[in-house]
Amino acid sequence: MQNAAIAESTTPSTFAEIAPRDLKGRLASGELLLVDVREADEHARERIAGARLLPLSRFNPDTAASWLAAGQGVAFHCRGGRRSLDACRMAATLSARGVAVHNMTGGIDAWKKDGLPTEVDTKVSGISIMRQVQLVVGVLGLAGSALAWFVDPRFVAIPAFLGAGLTFAGATGTCALASMLGWMPWNRTAGGAKSCSTGTCG
Repeated sequence: MQNAAIAESTTPSTFAEIAPRDLKGRLASGELLLVDVREADEHARERIAGARLLPLSRFNPDTAASWLAAGQGVAFHCRGGRRSLDACRMAATLSARGVAVHNMTGGIDAWKKDGLPTEVDTKVSGISIMRQVQLVVGVLGLAGSALAWFVDPRFVAIPAFLGAGLTFAGATGTCALASMLGWMPWNRTAGGAKSCSTGTCG
């Protein structure tokens, strides 16, 4: 047990934390490339200029590697730092190839707290696609249950259908409701593209 603890404590980390202000300078010099691992709708709503989008739900370290110039490192960021931390762990293969991997501490929230600029698209909904899915399912589930209780028991089919849909989404990683909501006018970017093109839940 003691030997295992010693081995764990001496295992080198495959990535390093980096503060937003330090990162800004290294982005400007081209030393690092910034990759946003949030979902597409979050990125469309607000983003750091120059950041490439690679959602954690579809994360592939080889994709990030293909964007890097010779000798360039990569920094991952999300909203608060948790998803980008997972991305750094998933990108261990990049470190093994000699690529410097960094996690931006505190995510875009910390970036803004330090007074650093972001690009904002006010035409994109302030509520993420996933939260919109939860709201729609919650409201329809409550309505269906109330109708089944007070009007006709057959209305129980509504929450049953929603439950089946969520089960399918969880099993396949594909959510038809999220895809449909992505086409709504409030979820489309100024250029007309929908802000969540994959319909994935997560």
